[in-house]
Amino acid sequence: MITRLSRRALPAVAAAALLAACTSGGGSTDAASTAPTAAPGTASAAASSDPAAPTATPAPTPTPTVKPTGQADPALQAFYGQKLAWAACKDDPATTKTDESAVQCATLKVPLDYADPASGETLDVAVARIPAARPEQRTGSLLINPGGPGGTGVGMVQRGQKDYDGPLHDHFDVVGFDPRGVGGTSPVKCLDDKARDAWATTDTPGADHGKLLADACQAKYAKLLPFVGTRNTARDMDVLRGALGDPKLNYLGLSYGTYLGSVYAEEFPDRTGRLVLDGASDRSTSLVQHNIEQYAGFERSFKLFAGECVTKSPCPLGKDPEAAPKKLADFLDGLKDKPLTTTDGRKVTATAAWNGVIDSLNDAQGYADLRTILTMAMNQGKGDHLMALADGATGRDAKGGYKVSADAYTAVHCADTAMAPTEAELQAQLTELAAKAPLVTAHNPAAALFDPDCRSWPFRSAEKAHPIKAEGSAPIVVVGSTGDAATPYAWSEKLAGSLAQGVLLTREGEGHTAYGRSACIRDAVHSFLVDGTVPAAGTRCATDAAR
Repeated sequence: MITRLSRRALPAVAAAALLAACTSGGGSTDAASTAPTAAPGTASAAASSDPAAPTATPAPTPTPTVKPTGQADPALQAFYGQKLAWAACKDDPATTKTDESAVQCATLKVPLDYADPASGETLDVAVARIPAARPEQRTGSLLINPGGPGGTGVGMVQRGQKDYDGPLHDHFDVVGFDPRGVGGTSPVKCLDDKARDAWATTDTPGADHGKLLADACQAKYAKLLPFVGTRNTARDMDVLRGALGDPKLNYLGLSYGTYLGSVYAEEFPDRTGRLVLDGASDRSTSLVQHNIEQYAGFERSFKLFAGECVTKSPCPLGKDPEAAPKKLADFLDGLKDKPLTTTDGRKVTATAAWNGVIDSLNDAQGYADLRTILTMAMNQGKGDHLMALADGATGRDAKGGYKVSADAYTAVHCADTAMAPTEAELQAQLTELAAKAPLVTAHNPAAALFDPDCRSWPFRSAEKAHPIKAEGSAPIVVVGSTGDAATPYAWSEKLAGSLAQGVLLTREGEGHTAYGRSACIRDAVHSFLVDGTVPAAGTRCATDAAR
């Protein structure tokens, strides 16, 4: 399963992983190594056995020359100084309710490898913006990221033009960009649609399930894959900041976008303007531990949904709120042996059904629809709508095509991940998972633990998991929701506590992320982004009654 704004669920059989982070102090990994030690046999390497011999004076260790990073690196100045050529975006005829040409698009040039920016190898980053509605009040640019990894910031701007009306649109150019491997920025799409249909819905993934995807990605994107990680995308954000002419970065990141924003703050603490991180994704522990905690959140939401279902109509789970969660889990698990068949002949497997149901738990306002869909499936044997939920979770459209975000999710995570599980660790993790999320993971605990599968990935990341402090940054607002299953509230508490200048803003209520669910949260976020007013410690908001 996947941490994201709209949680796209993918079955993946994988291994443990360590996520995130750079060198201590938030510095870049481009720093030069320390000076070499003296060679064996020299006076400074070994003392003489002759007591009369003069004592050798060790040569002083030279102070290493620290390589300038970011805009201070001469090799990067041309990238920072580039001028973006804005033009009307190309309208997508498939989106009848949105005119993409009302938004401006441009391309940002960035180095493929920040360790060797002079190599000449570059990437073109897709960028879109909605210019500030009131130029006389313009503060600068506000970068946004919808989550994922795999979410398209360009699409978020193009298809959500009305979402920013008000203070944000008045004061900012709202800017979205597609991270490396996503959308219009060297998109990673490893499997064809037919192969992904089988790969994403199988209830019996073999030992080579993850390797199949890894090999397909390696065959198509061997050169790109080592460079699509979050740290390089954060560096791209700083180049974009420079090209936009902003001295500091203002940023609103959701779900995975909170990790991207915190890595940016770690890399460039002196360039943080006003950062809002909504629905924090905790990357201070291994990916396996991350997944265990996330599935514990889904277990809670699953029980909550099933318990409330029996008080509503329609509901196929009987009248006992205590028995309802197990009844629903048994039905979904039973699809492994007796899948439903859709009108076009597709099979609603247990994996597909669980993907759709768990994805639906991100929005409590969709519970009524979920009850109806489950009633049709459980009482009438109709699987079309349940399969539609699964398709929405995995990014499959009505014509059978898949969004590239599915493969970008794996590519980014594996670029952020160092794999080193042992058999003993695996058994302990399976035991912990079974204790914390027995209902929602029993059908395939390996897919829950190891998502995505980076064991067969063609390279190993050097990243190591650690809490992000971002010493020297401006205040950073972390927004958490008490009933968020995809990014549990404890993660927002942890991130706000680890950041040197973290401030926690809380929404009481169910659902993933807070900005779109509470006027109180939006007001606080707007006050911070527009005026720089930091929320008071301990501020808590209610979810909108209309939601």
